[in-house]
Amino acid sequence: MAQNVYDFTVKDRRGNDVSLSEYKGKVLLIVNTATRCGFTPQYEELEALYKNYKDRGLEILDFPCNQFGQQAPGTEEEIHQFCTLNYGTEFPQFRKIDVNGENASPLFTHLKSKKGFKGFDKDHKIGALLDEMLSKADPHYADNPDIKWNFTKFLIDREGNVVERFEPTTDCQVIEEAINKFL
Repeated sequence: MAQNVYDFTVKDRRGNDVSLSEYKGKVLLIVNTATRCGFTPQYEELEALYKNYKDRGLEILDFPCNQFGQQAPGTEEEIHQFCTLNYGTEFPQFRKIDVNGENASPLFTHLKSKKGFKGFDKDHKIGALLDEMLSKADPHYADNPDIKWNFTKFLIDREGNVVERFEPTTDCQVIEEAINKFL
């Protein structure tokens, strides 16, 4: 059983194995992303965080996921080109994965087991809409730890422990403040 994120090996966007132990001593922000989502502009904020804090030990690990409204179509290379051309992203991007269900990435299963769903920010323009949509599909959706939508983020401390979960409606300033506590 995994003790922390360093116990996992994932595939980079080219299909090569990457042991997350390579990131020992770094603060990690692990994100499931999509290129055709209302939250896709968050790539710009993520890249700004990366540029501001990578020299202090922040790494952002991007895992495209097509499970929410089929909003991450295309190959890994097409997704990578979209992100670099439109948002200038330089942080590592990994192979497209599932974050929920029987084919869920073991890494994301671990992340969800450590930090469950805390709710959407209802003041966010998309937060109330997501809550309404998901409540219609499952009135008890908030009771399970599954990832609810694209751009859910997990903050990992320098020892590989999951310390925070941020839903896609969480303001970037809140995320930045949390990152700073661990840098």
